[in-house]
Amino acid sequence: VQLQASGGGLVQAGGSLKLSCVASGRTSSNNGMGWFRQAPGKEREFVAGISWNGASTTYPDSVKGRFTISRDRAKNTVYLQMSTLKPDDTAVYYCAVSRTSYSSSDYSRYAYWGQGTLVTVSS
Repeated sequence: VQLQASGGGLVQAGGSLKLSCVASGRTSSNNGMGWFRQAPGKEREFVAGISWNGASTTYPDSVKGRFTISRDRAKNTVYLQMSTLKPDDTAVYYCAVSRTSYSSSDYSRYAYWGQGTLVTVSS
């Protein structure tokens, strides 16, 4: 499975961005998907997860109410809508395919990773 993330960029605090991640190769439509981020000097952080059918989503408190994950299984694409962005959201954002039908906040439970897309939020 190859993952191509896009949609990152520079945005002012309070603004919005929508990230996309397209999966190709072996199908991932029956797998959970997740978004993680990593800021310079910090560990990789889980920011959103979605089950294989989209029925279950999960977020950490740091982004709950501001970020929304969704997927289009027919397009093999997962999205991350980010709103009310803060400078602390600045990071490289990665999408990943779970080893199971559900997502997890544990990055070791993901089998495939995209290359990342940079999100910079200015104050």
